[in-house]
Amino acid sequence: MSDNDKPKLGMRAPLGLKRTVETGKVKQSFSHGRSNTVVVEVKRRRFLGKPGEAEPQAESAPEPVAPPPVQQKPAQAAPAAPAPRPVTPQTPPPIRPASSNDLLSRQELQAKLLREAEEARMNALEETRRREERARQEATEEEKRRAEDNRRAEEEARKAEEDARVAAEEEARKASEAPATSETASAATSQTAPAAPAASAAPATAQAGERRPAGAAPASTTSAAPPPRRFTPVTPPPRPSPPKPTRDRKGDDRRQSGKLTVTKALDDGDGGARARSLAALKRAREKDKRAHMGSAMQAKQVRDVNVPETITVGELANRMAERGADLVKALFKMGMPVTINASIDQDTAELLVTEFGHNMRRVSDSDVDLVTEHDVDADETLKPRPPVVTIMGHVDHGKTSLLDALRGTDVAAGEAGGITQHIGAYQVTVKSGQKITFLDTPGHEAFSEMRARGANITDIVVIVVAADDGIRPQTIEAINHTKAAGVPMIVAINKVDKPGGNPQRVREALLQYDVQVESMGGDVQEVEVSALKRTGLDELIDKIELQAELMELKANPDRAAEGTVVEAQLDKGRGAVATILVGRGTLRVGDIFVVGAESGKVRALINDKGQQVKEALPSTPVEVLGLSGVPGAGDPLSVVESEARAREVAAYRAGVIHQKRTTAAPASLESMFSALREKQAQQYPVVVKADTQGSVEAIVGSLNKISTDDIQVRILHAGVGGITESDVTLAAASKAPIIGFNVRANAKAREIATRDQVALKYYDVIYDLLDEIRAAMAGQLGPEYFETVVGRAEVREVFSAGKHGKAAGLLVTEGYIRKALRARLTRDDVIIYNGAIASLRRFKDDVPEVRAGLECGVTLEGSTDIKPGDFLETFEVEERARTL
Repeated sequence: MSDNDKPKLGMRAPLGLKRTVETGKVKQSFSHGRSNTVVVEVKRRRFLGKPGEAEPQAESAPEPVAPPPVQQKPAQAAPAAPAPRPVTPQTPPPIRPASSNDLLSRQELQAKLLREAEEARMNALEETRRREERARQEATEEEKRRAEDNRRAEEEARKAEEDARVAAEEEARKASEAPATSETASAATSQTAPAAPAASAAPATAQAGERRPAGAAPASTTSAAPPPRRFTPVTPPPRPSPPKPTRDRKGDDRRQSGKLTVTKALDDGDGGARARSLAALKRAREKDKRAHMGSAMQAKQVRDVNVPETITVGELANRMAERGADLVKALFKMGMPVTINASIDQDTAELLVTEFGHNMRRVSDSDVDLVTEHDVDADETLKPRPPVVTIMGHVDHGKTSLLDALRGTDVAAGEAGGITQHIGAYQVTVKSGQKITFLDTPGHEAFSEMRARGANITDIVVIVVAADDGIRPQTIEAINHTKAAGVPMIVAINKVDKPGGNPQRVREALLQYDVQVESMGGDVQEVEVSALKRTGLDELIDKIELQAELMELKANPDRAAEGTVVEAQLDKGRGAVATILVGRGTLRVGDIFVVGAESGKVRALINDKGQQVKEALPSTPVEVLGLSGVPGAGDPLSVVESEARAREVAAYRAGVIHQKRTTAAPASLESMFSALREKQAQQYPVVVKADTQGSVEAIVGSLNKISTDDIQVRILHAGVGGITESDVTLAAASKAPIIGFNVRANAKAREIATRDQVALKYYDVIYDLLDEIRAAMAGQLGPEYFETVVGRAEVREVFSAGKHGKAAGLLVTEGYIRKALRARLTRDDVIIYNGAIASLRRFKDDVPEVRAGLECGVTLEGSTDIKPGDFLETFEVEERARTL
């Protein structure tokens, strides 16, 4: 349309038949007068029919010209899944060519075209978005698939089975075939390309031939070209993604390639024969193991198993030389789900022992303990040993002074208060060259157990009696201990040089205790000595040697040592130390022993002179270092063969002690009621710490003796060693004092005691300790109050006393009624008032006192409940200091 044909402003364009665009084209108009003409693509109608049925030709649209075929590599195959359509903007549907019947104006046509173009653009954007979303999903699925493949590959590598090796070989074979197939296809293509131009289009023609109708003729090919293949040798990937390059296992650069797998570990690098897989090695080992187990089962060793009353599954397995897991499995089959540390009884253990083919011997728990009574040495192994002499007697009769004179030393000066607090063991070599072992025991009444212990481990007892003091209570006790032990005694009458001493009186006094000395026709030797003047000592030594010669004391030194604990203590620098008197055998450094409920290994032996020795022969006292704890005084010591045996015996003895302490129960109804009464009494808690075990025993026993029905001593803790922080903490909980006997508290313990207000009481003489504790217990009870009735009167009449309530007319029957005293009103012997007298009158005068036989009137403070026939008593309360 030219400029002249343009309509004027405000007028419509004239109708005409002039064609604006050609048929099959669409003209697009844009802003600023721009326009574009596009060709409308006509698509063939898609025919969906049965497989093998010919596709009919399109009737309406002309058949498009097929593009020239593109040569493809035979190695590549069409994807199994349909590939996504290429991203092209959707073209609008074809517009019919303009005709004379079209009445659409140019503006409507442009608006329609713009709308359709916009819809096509939106559809293209939506298609692009969907394609991108699908691509992302496919990428995510691909990553998941790769991760899953990697995980499966690692799992297959970890499996020690033959299938892993077969799968690895198959994967390597496939990887090696893929490049060979590609090279073969390329070589065939290069050879057939110069022969005929049509041969290059063979793959495309072969692919097109499958889509050609049944009646169509196939494209002509040269005779040299191979027939078209129906499929490719390499399986295509399931998703339309770039094919994953096939790499050799040795050149794999994936992320997991840095990990060591079974395949890599077994690959020797030659690419051919590999080493045996882990699964094959494991099967071979299992086969050998079964073979050996079969032979072992045939020649199984039958054992005699000692089974106590209760035993753990693990211990039973050790004694049977079986695996603990096998015993647990057998118990599970019996319906007993237990662990290897569980305890079973003898019946269950017998089932297990019998099932595994062993012999069982039932033993009791007591069989674990060492029994030495039946172990008697042969006569030919016995050799003479020194005698063990114990010096006993009353306190301050000169026992330690006599021993000092025999030893030529001064031990008494080192004893606190001049008395012996614990047993001392010494060995003296006399003029004849013979050795004598002396034990010095305390004489105080608190140390009766120590004296009894000394009498039980001795051969000869020397009873020291002061010539001026005579027979005393501890002397009598020493005589009784000696008779109970069945050992001979020698009476040493000491202090004969002291004025007032009468040895003959001592001899006569001994008769009433069935002790008859030789000078009076008896069989008990006596000797007069003076420890101060050192007179009579040689005669005493001669009598001891004579008595030892008569007893023919012998022991076997060539055996495992046995002994008795004379004293035990906890030394700050050396730990637990025990004074041992060797009974038989020889105790050497390095021996493993058990003593009481403790065990240990001899680290050092120290004699009575403070010298270290390598061994201790029979009747030799030594200090032993290397104990696990402080044993009890009097406990037996036995050398055992191993540490395990020592721990076993010690654990059994500790269990017996614990059981006795925890299961102690009243044995009768009377003891139960007495226990209830004891609980009603007040408790005086104390913590006792001493330097030696014997001192602890003596203090605890003495404190229990001073207990009464009103107050009793409660020992919170008694031990050997210094006062520590734990002792102070224990005492602070009960507000109990801490008794330290020859020990002191450390700095930290003193600080805590000051903060918690815990009393620390230090003593070195047992007399003072008992006196102060007795006074403290009496102070806790408080003073005693004694009530004395001084007067008694009968109420005859009751009068009104105005604001004072009621007044009672009394007749004094006994004693006197005094206003200053306390009063008690009784009715039918039941106290109904306890208070004071407000006023006391005789006639109309106030009097302080009315005696028996007279009448008076009284009013009571705060009470008006007075009736004729009541009795009024006045009494005094006297306060006295309590004594225990």
